[in-house]
Amino acid sequence: MSTPDLNLLVTLNVLLAEGSVARAARRLRLSPSAMSRALARLRETTGDPLLVRAGRGLVPTPRALELRERVGELVQEAEAALRPSETLNLKQLVWTFTLRTREGFVENFGPDLIARIAEQAPGVRLYFTQKLDKDSTPLRDGTIDLETGVVGDDTGPELRTQALFRDRFIGVVRSGHPLSEGAMTPARYAAGQHILVSRRGLKKGEIDEALEGLGLERQIATIVGSFSAALALARASDLIVSVPERYTGNLRADMHSFALPVPTSDVTISLLWHPRMDADPAHRWLRGCIRDVCAERRSDLSARFEAG
Repeated sequence: MSTPDLNLLVTLNVLLAEGSVARAARRLRLSPSAMSRALARLRETTGDPLLVRAGRGLVPTPRALELRERVGELVQEAEAALRPSETLNLKQLVWTFTLRTREGFVENFGPDLIARIAEQAPGVRLYFTQKLDKDSTPLRDGTIDLETGVVGDDTGPELRTQALFRDRFIGVVRSGHPLSEGAMTPARYAAGQHILVSRRGLKKGEIDEALEGLGLERQIATIVGSFSAALALARASDLIVSVPERYTGNLRADMHSFALPVPTSDVTISLLWHPRMDADPAHRWLRGCIRDVCAERRSDLSARFEAG
């Protein structure tokens, strides 16, 4: 059995990324005829047409879609292996890292993280972008470097993850609210008017299920799509809101927080990244900074809750 030409991996990676023989040829600085011959060799080697004509363009076959991510990773790993080894000099590092996060992360962890990075690597900038969904494509294609969130069934199976902290839901009301004094009971909690936070527009949550198990039902006065909006409403009214403790620490300033009188599940907030960045020194350093900042904030946020 003949040894395959590994140079074809680079060609295949570009062809699948561009979806066009002409564009792939320009990117690799080859003539269109040379790229066509390379595609013919790839078809012969893989036993699959890979790209087939659809109208005026080319579309990938199922086999090509299966190969696309795998081939991209192989090419990136090969490039990294052949790159000269360099010692990371944080003082000379000039780079912008993109972090995709849910609301609350920037408000609670951003200031300490930015201060730490400014001290260690003054040429590094952070670009925080909002996490609107759990699509893993931006991590795969390098549009973002890192993201935070809850790992679930819809998280890309190839992604690397590391737990940052566990979070629990707590109740929050304005300062001076009737619920800020006295013992909290399920009946007392359920009797108030509540704000439900739901990005998907759901009308009930885990708290409602727990109350129903006790024969109670809370009244939902309004549904909003973000914790910050919910806390702003609660701050200016007698409405009650339930939010994650650590993710909303700074957003709850000067409000009264209390432990929920019904059991709810904790959530684990994790750091996610693509495996191709695993060994990158700068990326590894940034991951360490985020882990350290989140760890340092745990005791501070817990102390605020006890004081509230």
